[in-house]
Amino acid sequence: MRRLPPFTFAIMVSSLFAGCAVGPNYHRPAVPTPAAYRDLNDNSQVPAQTASYADLPWWQVFQDPQLQELIRTALKQNYDLLLATERINAARAQVTVTRSSLFPQVQGDGTFQGGKEGTFQTKFNFLGLTADAAFQLDLFGKLRRATQAARAQLLATQDAQQTVILTLVSDVASDYFALLQLDLQLQITHDTIVTQQDSVKLNNLRVQHGVATKLDVLQAQQVLDSANATVPDLERQIAQEENAISILLGNYPQAVPRGRPLVEQLLPPEVPPGLPSSLLERRPDIREAEQILVAANAEIGVAKAQFFPQISLTGSGGGAFGRSSAFSGLMSSQVGIWSYGAQVSQPIFTGGALRGNLRLAESQHQQALIAYRQAIQQAFGDVSDGLIAYQKFHQVRVREEDSVADLQESVRLSNMRYKGGTTTYLEVLDGQRSLFTEELTLAQARGTEYQSLVQLYRALGGGWQQ
Repeated sequence: MRRLPPFTFAIMVSSLFAGCAVGPNYHRPAVPTPAAYRDLNDNSQVPAQTASYADLPWWQVFQDPQLQELIRTALKQNYDLLLATERINAARAQVTVTRSSLFPQVQGDGTFQGGKEGTFQTKFNFLGLTADAAFQLDLFGKLRRATQAARAQLLATQDAQQTVILTLVSDVASDYFALLQLDLQLQITHDTIVTQQDSVKLNNLRVQHGVATKLDVLQAQQVLDSANATVPDLERQIAQEENAISILLGNYPQAVPRGRPLVEQLLPPEVPPGLPSSLLERRPDIREAEQILVAANAEIGVAKAQFFPQISLTGSGGGAFGRSSAFSGLMSSQVGIWSYGAQVSQPIFTGGALRGNLRLAESQHQQALIAYRQAIQQAFGDVSDGLIAYQKFHQVRVREEDSVADLQESVRLSNMRYKGGTTTYLEVLDGQRSLFTEELTLAQARGTEYQSLVQLYRALGGGWQQ
């Protein structure tokens, strides 16, 4: 009967014990989740819907072509994303390193020696070739558990990259809408300046014709001065917002091109949040936390396997080949050797190191479990905050529009009364001041509404699709 080579036999024995990995197998922990998202209307709940706004890719949510181009540039050049991608390469390499321990390790060595010796200066050449092999039997799953942990860390790193993408897309969009809001406020300010310059000229003419006083001119000038003072601060904020977007794009601070103005940006008719249970799969930060939990679970198996014997097989073989000028003939084998053996290592006394290492692994697993549950809770809080914010900021914007419309009519009527001589210019002045302030507030409300939509989209787990 033909005998199997020792290493072949060892690998077969190891495969028989492949399912005997000590330590707990991973099962997703049961985490209770709410049946619906909280709504602020009468403290009720948002009805569950299968479709979610986050299912849409970002290029369908943000339909401004210029914003889409900015996001694409950020996804190519942003340094945080480049670092996250390189961490995936490092984690993938670590899996390869860890997994290599499951296979035999073979190393070859070669030596060559030549020279002359003896009275007759005999020339000689000798070549030695040897190969050493070692194979650790993974009878208790230490190496397999370590590989599981490394693979889970790789998946966690990939999810972390998707979290960076989600954050990057939302940050670019949010800053872009903030920039458009400042542009609108600057436009309103310039329009107010033009209007007030005309008002100052008109009052000067009325003074010349004796139908107005110098006080009317000064009062009109006050509104003009107030608008002029607003311009530098808005320009400062615009430049700083452009700088922030440039950094997100991986560029040095520079001007940022605009697309549609804020008042022409599209808002969705509705924003369905989707099923709460699907949030666990859509949010990459939750998936990252779970993979960290998987890795911590596998590390418990690694720690437990340290208590059991570690069995390694070794083998070596080779030969020495030589030739001497004292003998004729071709190079021939002088020596041929081979050997194999086994080594068993069993911890007897380690001063509590193995027990402490196991407790450390179990504690790290509990920390990962707590972090996983916390990530889920935080995600539901983010969605609830996003839904409430978008709903209420929409209401604020609608009411601000009504307020601006009322003030515009009030200023128009005050001007008619002033020109008719039935009121003082102070009434017109108060109306103009209030209108200018309210128009700036409306512009801010518009920007905040769009930004709240971005944050809701991010909270639901949308934006990392590529």
